[in-house]
Amino acid sequence: MNIPLQGSAAHGAGFEVPLEMLQACHGRVQQQCELLQRLLGHVREHGADAQALDAVQRIRRYFDTAARDHHADEEQDLFPALLEAMAGSDAVCIRNMMRRVQAEHRELETRWLALREALQALQAGDVAALREALVQDFIAAYTAHIDYEQAEVLPMAERLLDDEQLQRIGRAMRERRGVTELP
Repeated sequence: MNIPLQGSAAHGAGFEVPLEMLQACHGRVQQQCELLQRLLGHVREHGADAQALDAVQRIRRYFDTAARDHHADEEQDLFPALLEAMAGSDAVCIRNMMRRVQAEHRELETRWLALREALQALQAGDVAALREALVQDFIAAYTAHIDYEQAEVLPMAERLLDDEQLQRIGRAMRERRGVTELP
């Protein structure tokens, strides 16, 4: 049975609710990881056909742009706002959380570069380049990262950040993506 390689649309939270948008981004990352998983089976059965190449293009576009912007949203906007909202010894907890998430971002970016190279090779016709272990390791690392952010970082941000800070974060997220006004 052929598993469709089409992705589905994720919840479309907007810049006016930046924490929901960050959460929705996690959902889109998970969808891309699911697409990667389906791609593995599809390539084994059908090779690098048009459907596989279309999926590769969508995966590459997502991780080359949206995932990169998401990491910047957290590191450049969310984390500084959290630090600003904390005082005294509580800031140590936030700094430790930030260090962990930033280290995971660098690890995910490194893993993405290796996977991206394999996807490029697949696009060039090298079906063997897309190794299952490479895909599974990438998916597992991203899943663990998202789980941590969903359980620790976003709930803390929801508790600590006020409306003004959230508006600044939303504005910065819009500007990072070149969106000049709200829909």
